[in-house]
Amino acid sequence: MDSSKVIHAFYTDEEVLLDAVKAVKSEHHHIEEVFCPFPVHGLDKAMGLAPTKLAITAFMYGLIGLGFSIWMTNYMMIVDWPQDIGGKPSFSWIENMPAFVPIMFELTVFFAAHLMVITFYMRSRIWPFKDAENPDPRTTDDHFLMEIPVQNNEEELTSLLCKTGAVEINVVDKH
Repeated sequence: MDSSKVIHAFYTDEEVLLDAVKAVKSEHHHIEEVFCPFPVHGLDKAMGLAPTKLAITAFMYGLIGLGFSIWMTNYMMIVDWPQDIGGKPSFSWIENMPAFVPIMFELTVFFAAHLMVITFYMRSRIWPFKDAENPDPRTTDDHFLMEIPVQNNEEELTSLLCKTGAVEINVVDKH
């Protein structure tokens, strides 16, 4: 078994790629990765990837932002420096809460958005100054690449990929 070699199959159309992924998976071959110049709807399901839990994470980050905004407005406007603004004294947070709704909304969105970007980068292992892991620069322009590990089945995979409409098939050593 030569586990250091992979087959790179190139496609130029996302529908052909999606059908090819389904065909390769139906033959019980493992697809290591698919590189695309843009998101392909349904590719995650065709590859058999588990659903993401990032939406739950975004909700939790929003709750953290909401909690922080409530603490912040209470501390700034009620505890630290209460003011009589327009004849409305700031003696309790709940009485003044309608004035704080824009702040609560904005900080909820701010925390969710910024912490999700950080989470996405960490989850994707994208660090500053990290070298690209893209095996072929054409996949950032107009080609799709399916990467399949070779396990003493190079001829079988090559013929299967030819039938699926691959425009180019290369066997390469994985670094």
